Amino acid sequence: MKTVKIQKLSRENFHKFGSYAMLIDPLDANATGPKDAPIAFFRDMVQQDLGGAVPSFSTCRMQYRPMIVTDAEYHNYTSEVSMPLDQDAVVWCAPAGAGNECPVDEIEAFLVPKGCILMLRPGVWHHAAYAVENRPLNVMIVLPERAYATDCYCTSLEEGKQVALEF
Repeated sequence: MKTVKIQKLSRENFHKFGSYAMLIDPLDANATGPKDAPIAFFRDMVQQDLGGAVPSFSTCRMQYRPMIVTDAEYHNYTSEVSMPLDQDAVVWCAPAGAGNECPVDEIEAFLVPKGCILMLRPGVWHHAAYAVENRPLNVMIVLPERAYATDCYCTSLEEGKQVALEF
């Protein structure tokens, strides 16, 4: 019987088969800002070609923070897929509309178990998830490559329009 020694994964010994990225602790990945910021987005870590559309797998790490909706975003031309990787998360959504003002009166919030993958349709308002436990939360995000730069409308909510989420 042939025996194969199990190797420690490295770029050098795996590159002929494909690529990989450490989604939970992406210390060597590019971030949009400081890697220890309250929200750090590690972008475009893995791409998968699906015959024309190129999804990009990224990690968004949220530090434990108050469950208050202060910022909102949507994508005009693409859906967004997300999955909490290491703990349950709270995600909020509001329906798509014709304008660029988040319909805060229509926000709904959901408890999403870790490992549950979500797909948000184009135009749906949302923003970074909230950690349920008092520790950082890592969420896998799947968007077309560079959608955060080419198809993302972001806004901050005035203090009077911010929404608290609670159990």
